[in-house]
Amino acid sequence: MRQSDQGGLVYSTDSGRMCPACRQPAAACSCAQRAKAAPAGDGIARVSREKQGRGGKTVTVVRGLALDAEALAALGKRLRTACGAGGTARDGVLEVQGDHADRLVALLLAEGHKAKRAGA
Repeated sequence: MRQSDQGGLVYSTDSGRMCPACRQPAAACSCAQRAKAAPAGDGIARVSREKQGRGGKTVTVVRGLALDAEALAALGKRLRTACGAGGTARDGVLEVQGDHADRLVALLLAEGHKAKRAGA
């Protein structure tokens, strides 16, 4: 196994921390910017209700919105406020606590997004 296959330079006394992906100093790394720049989604919001893996709690999930992280967080804040519920926005997915699927579809359509129910 070659040295370059095991990993790379992690820290340099000249430039500090190094990005393992592009091998540039962390301050000059553009890997995170490129990952944030490409929103995942086809533009159609699919609203579904999930219960598995959440301790029996029902969560309404919105997937497929082609928004960057900041816009997704702002939309999530407006939706959670309208529903009077908590939740989160992470990895391109909005989660709203409780069963609010019909209300979220109506709110998304009112804001100009394409939205539809997914699942049962």
